[in-house]
Amino acid sequence: MSLHNTSRPLWLTFDCYGTLIQWDEGLQSAVRDILRTKRGHDVDPARLIEVYDRHEHALEQTPPHRSFRQVAGDGLRLAMEELGLAGSEDDGGVLTSRISAMPPFPEVVDTLRRLKEDGYRLCIVSNTDDDVIAGNVAQLGGFIDRVITAQQAGAYKPARKLFDYAHEQLGVTKNDVVHICASPHLDHAAARDIGFRCVWIDRSTGRTLLPDYTPDATLATLDQVPALFTSLGW
Repeated sequence: MSLHNTSRPLWLTFDCYGTLIQWDEGLQSAVRDILRTKRGHDVDPARLIEVYDRHEHALEQTPPHRSFRQVAGDGLRLAMEELGLAGSEDDGGVLTSRISAMPPFPEVVDTLRRLKEDGYRLCIVSNTDDDVIAGNVAQLGGFIDRVITAQQAGAYKPARKLFDYAHEQLGVTKNDVVHICASPHLDHAAARDIGFRCVWIDRSTGRTLLPDYTPDATLATLDQVPALFTSLGW
């Protein structure tokens, strides 16, 4: 698909973790530190992350809705049990505190500044809690106008409820936004089901496209977004 011959968006919505914030790098660091507190194991950090991701995503889609802090803590506990690791009550808190402190990618703040100067309004739509993401947003230069979370909507991506709630809160339709994201599994699924325009930031992390959806544009880093929009006459 293409963004050509479509109208300039009123809002740009962003996934946070992996798009603006260094999720993979921060999660790897957090898991390595947690594993250092466990004795007598040979569990690789990448394996723990893989199992944690599976449990976290399953919990997010299993009623009733839980806070991200609970989902992250329970997901980590289940992953450690599956891998034969002895968990502690502190592990979940360590993980969420480290998530809140994860920094932006190097090009992000300057790009957000440029987009604001170009007249766009900027909103984050994220699978997290308000207090968790607050530490990340504080590092984004004050350029974010709105933050919509799973806590506010009572739903996690890829369920469309979170995006429907975000669009309602912004007072827009799907045609008034362009969503910028890094996660095919979560954000592309919603873009496919709802039909909003979507730019994929493919940071070469090994994530692959869904078999039945192609984003409207694919870029390697966020700082390529302003040039793309200029080329479209926006």
